[in-house]
Formats: sequence, structure tokens, C-alpha cells
Amino acid sequence: MTRYVLVTGGVISGLGKGLVASSTGMLLRTMGFKVTAIKIDPYINIDAGTMNPFEHGEVFVLDDGGEVDLDLGNYERFMDVTLTRDNNITTGKVYSLVIEKERKGEYLGKTVQIIPHISDAIQDWVETVSHGKRFHGPAVLSPRERSEPAPDFCIIELGGTVGDIESMPFIEAMRQFQFRVGRDNICLIHVSLVPVIGVVGEQKTKPTQMSVQQLRAAGLSPDLIVCRSEKPLTHDTKKKISQFCHVPPTHVIKMHNVSNLYQVPILLNDQEFAHKIIRHFKLEPPVQHLESWRQIATTVDEISDPACGFKPVRIAMVGKYTGMSDSYLSVAHSLQHAAIFLKRKVEIQWIDSVLLEDAPIEDLNITDLNLADNEDEEEGEGEEQKKKPSLADSSAAFKTPEEERKARSDAQDLLHSVDGVLVPGGFGTRGVEGKIKAVEWARTNNIPFLGICLGLQVAVIEASRNLLGLSEATSTEFNESAKEPVIMFMPEVSRSHMGGTMRLGKRKTLIHNQDSHTARLVRLVATPPLSADTPVPFVEERHRHRYEVNPEYVPRLEEVGLHFVGQDADKQRMEIVERSDHPFFLATQFHPEFKSRPLKPSPYFVGLIEAAIKRQ
Repeated sequence: MTRYVLVTGGVISGLGKGLVASSTGMLLRTMGFKVTAIKIDPYINIDAGTMNPFEHGEVFVLDDGGEVDLDLGNYERFMDVTLTRDNNITTGKVYSLVIEKERKGEYLGKTVQIIPHISDAIQDWVETVSHGKRFHGPAVLSPRERSEPAPDFCIIELGGTVGDIESMPFIEAMRQFQFRVGRDNICLIHVSLVPVIGVVGEQKTKPTQMSVQQLRAAGLSPDLIVCRSEKPLTHDTKKKISQFCHVPPTHVIKMHNVSNLYQVPILLNDQEFAHKIIRHFKLEPPVQHLESWRQIATTVDEISDPACGFKPVRIAMVGKYTGMSDSYLSVAHSLQHAAIFLKRKVEIQWIDSVLLEDAPIEDLNITDLNLADNEDEEEGEGEEQKKKPSLADSSAAFKTPEEERKARSDAQDLLHSVDGVLVPGGFGTRGVEGKIKAVEWARTNNIPFLGICLGLQVAVIEASRNLLGLSEATSTEFNESAKEPVIMFMPEVSRSHMGGTMRLGKRKTLIHNQDSHTARLVRLVATPPLSADTPVPFVEERHRHRYEVNPEYVPRLEEVGLHFVGQDADKQRMEIVERSDHPFFLATQFHPEFKSRPLKPSPYFVGLIEAAIKRQ
């Protein structure tokens, strides 16, 4: 029997609902329960695939190719589960489903309304997916899916803030849902803010009171209230929230600032958070095994301590969306996972690749840099907010030429000072030449380098120009009539539609060189580690791209030291490239960051940090 935990948020967005939902699932998993999760996003987009990374953060890709909200990445990392596109519900998906059914005549001529048709569709979706079944896709389940028991718990996170207009159909659907499954089979957790106003330092409970009042007016009464605050809640604050929000004082949960992200579940667990959820369902809490997670949190604290005696590993993240770190959230987490594995602190140095280019800013049409280039449609780069100039974000207009020159000089100096270089994915022409220069610097100066997706493509372009002498080498993404198209558009991909039309999801990559960095690192991070003579025939990683290495140029590229050690199952597409004449130079067409976990780091990120440590 599946039980439900609904997580809502009040007062303001960005309080950490996703972290609470992820921590809840993780804690239940440590008790031996099978857990799944659903994220409800009230926006009208079908999925996150075409959304602006500056506004929404990264697009997370699942095994089945679903392009989803970054919170699902947090679920997978914390809970160590594999989700599907159906685990992300959006207003766009629900309305499209209902409208399609109406067009087919499935409502038998009835007037189609938000209640009951939209609210019923939401409940049907939640109930189906929570039982481990597909809401879309093949009607016939695989033998593995048929044999797997339904999850014990489904964590549902309702995006946005209680009171938002776009959230109302989902709030109503959840109000009805508690009667569909039984009030004893659903636990409501509300995440709210307890601010401190003025110099007196008094914790204010009124925002939480009003937020809970709104939620109860909509027919949902929280069983636990998680209070986000800078410092621990006082006894009087907890008592006041309890009195006015109709929950016991023990069910007012503190979530104040802690030393690192991995301490949050431990903070909740120290207040018997998961035990209270279990008892809500009239169950006895089983034995909990939290040792591994505690070790992660302790390790992060230890390597972050300046007294630890180890020099931090400094990695340059050379990208085009660096003005908002959430644009590369999974990459940043993957670096930290690798650093935890190697017990060293990593410091990410954010560099906007535009600042590494030779062309003046005004020649790039971004002097008023709240306007993005049109080529970035794939990520939905629309209007950007003005920000102060920084090395992480050239999207603020420089007031003087001197200011621009200094920013460029500082970016070059920062690149030349790091222990390793990482070029992540991206779309469009803006900043590409800067990425190519970063690759050249890493290659010619033996700096450890990792390229991801576009990072592989610019590595190929750099080698083609500087080692093959093809000065006009480029990608057809940047120049459709390129004379030397070393990167080309994949023939089966749609040119007319953006959303969901790329090469997406988990695919197999064959490893052809067992002496490669890739094979060695896969053996190293395996649990338990594999011996040096154990073959690594393939890896499975997630993809998100429209362009690929042109196979016509592969033999010539191999002659100048680029070794394509990984190819797709048909041996047509280049998936992994390495250099044997370099301490660590590796790039992947796939996105390894999407499968990295705190206890299961990605081998490619481990390789980068390992090589950077050796360079120190």
C-alpha cells in the first residue's frame, strides 16, 4: 500500500521545499522503505526543455529522456532512485491531456471544466505514477516493472507558493485526493519562513501563521510545519506557531542554516522528523541506517575546515550561463561528489566564456547585455535581468572600456591560476570562441580538462583549427554553411520543433580502449572497486544534444592525438574523446553529471579532481 507525503511551501519561493522533499525520501529510504517522488510545477510549459537557464536553472535529463525541473535531480541524488518524465507534472501536461481527451470525445459531450476534469486528471496522474506505473508510454510493462512492488511512500512536492493563482487547481486536486486515498494515508508538510526583523532579533511567526491560514482555507491542514530560519527556533517561537497553526509543538520542525547541504537530513532526523511521519501513518518506525549519510556530511565539514591541511582544488567552470549557478547545478554537485570521494575540498571558479574572447563586447551585440543572442533559443535564453559585472556574468553592461578590459584581464588571470578546467554544455554561438580558447589553454599547458557535450564539440573544433590547420573548422550550429563542418547536425533530429526533439536519455557507449582514462576510472569508482584487468565493455549515460562529431573528420583527428575511446552502440557516433599525450584530457558527448550521486560519484569528475590534485 502506497502512502503519500505532500510538501507545500508558503510566504516566499526558494525556501527549500525541494530539499525537504528530498531529505524526507532519503530518511525513509534509510529505514528500508521503497520511495518515489513527484514534482508538480504549475507553469504552462509542457516541460522544462525550452526554459531559460538564467530564470529557471538547469534542465535535468532522466533515463527515459524526460527534460524536467532540477528538483528531480535533487530527488535522484538524495534518494538514489531513477525517475521518469511522468514524475514531473506541469499545468501544460495536464491541460494538454484533458484537451486531447475532449477532442477525442471521451467526455461524451459534457462541459469540460477545471473541476472535476482537471482536478481528476491530476489525481489520476499522481495515483498511477505513485504506484510505479507509467501514465504515458507503452501500455505493456516490462517484466522488471511487472515484478517490482509498488513504492511504500510517494513524496509529492507542490511547486510555487500557497496562494499563487497557477497553483489553485493542484491545491484543489490535493484537497480531493486526501479523501480518495484516505486522510490517514497522506501526511501534509508545510515549509514556511520565520524571518527576523530589525535589530531586536525577534523571530516573527506571522508570515507562517498567514501561510498556514491560506492553506487551511483551501482545505489542507498541515501535520508538520518545517520552519526555515537563519538560526534555530526559540522555544517561544515553536510554541506560538503551534498555538496558531493547529499542530503540536513537537511537529514544528527547525530547519536553520547548517554547515553544508548534507547536514539538512541529519538536522531533521535529530528531531525525529521521519519517525513522526511514520507514526502519523500508525506504523512503528523500523531500524534506521544513516551511517553512510552521516559520513558524507562529516567528510564535507572536515575537508572544508582550513585546518585540514589540504589545499583546495580550484576548478574553472567556463560557461555561458555562469551568472546563475543553478544553470549548472548538477555539474557543481558532481564536482562535490568527486571531491568527497577523494576527500578534498573543491572550489569552483566561475568564468563567463564571453570574457575570454578577442572580440570587443560591443561586437558581440551584448553591450546592453540584458538582451541575449537569438541563437540560444534551445535553452530559451530570453530577457536577462541586469546584474553587476563579474567574472561569472558578463551580462551586465560595462560602464567604461577600462571596466571591460579589467574584467577580461581578471578572467584570463583566473583561468591561468586554476588546477583544472571544465567546459560544460550549452547552446548557441555566444561565448563559444571563449570556450575554445579555454580548451586550447588547458591542452597546451597540460592543465586537467573535462568537457561535457558542447565541451567535447569545442575540443574537437580547437584541435581541428590548431592541430589540423583547418582555420574555418566549426559547427553547423554556429554556421550552417561551414566550409569545415567538424561538428554536424544529426540527421534524424527535427529542425522545426525545439521541445523534446533532441537525442535524449540514457544510451549505451561502447568502450574500445581498456587502457583509457575512462576504463580506469569506471573501475576505480565501482562498488567495490574492480581490478585493473576487469574489462569495461560499456557505460550507460544520459544525453541531450542535436549536434555530433562529423565522422568524416575522425581519422584525421585521431592522427593528431584525439582518441575516440567511446562510441555509440552502432559505432557511428563519437561519445568519449581523450588525449594520451596529456595528463588528463577527457570530454564526453553525454552528460555524466545527471547520474552522479553523493555515494556513487561520476568517474569522469573523479578523474578531473584526481588529476588536479596531482598537478598541485
